[in-house]
Amino acid sequence: MPSASPVTVHPLEPGRLADFEALFGPKGACYGCWCTYFRMRPKERQVSTPEARHDHMADRIRRGPPPGLLAYRGERPVGWMQIGPRADVPEWNNPGRATTPLPDAPADDPSVWAISCFYFAPAERGRGLSHRLVAEGIAFARKQGARLIEAAPMDRAKQSGSVGLFVGSTSVFLKAGFSEVACHKPGRPLLRLTL
Repeated sequence: MPSASPVTVHPLEPGRLADFEALFGPKGACYGCWCTYFRMRPKERQVSTPEARHDHMADRIRRGPPPGLLAYRGERPVGWMQIGPRADVPEWNNPGRATTPLPDAPADDPSVWAISCFYFAPAERGRGLSHRLVAEGIAFARKQGARLIEAAPMDRAKQSGSVGLFVGSTSVFLKAGFSEVACHKPGRPLLRLTL
């Protein structure tokens, strides 16, 4: 059982790359994804190795600005949420996806942000950490000049620890004040919070 150490949340700056790597582990979490699912074209991802995906994400972290937030329990990294301008996650903007942009929030508008992925240490799953990360993400986005944040979570998963919840749970976003603006795919509403 994880200790009761307090949780802190920090932007993923280059100096925290080793913590991101420690959280994702040697296999890169989620079948070696390294959180590149919405960053690389599907064909590129399919032929790439986990090492290449790691390098892709590590380069992005080193370039800045922070592509998301890391949660720590004490000194140990325990959670990750990818958040930033829609343009930073190009595959999130493709037509036909649950995340397809709407005309009033184009993907090339730097003030239109997205929360696109989560990853938690196995022992932390189902313990409410996503609520904390979303709240911290809202404050982070506001401070960076975002005018709105969008997400396309899942309505349901078989269990709270399901890998399919890498996009988050709809209930978490609704509780944080997001509301549905479209539904391109059943069970995957496009939610929005205006800042």
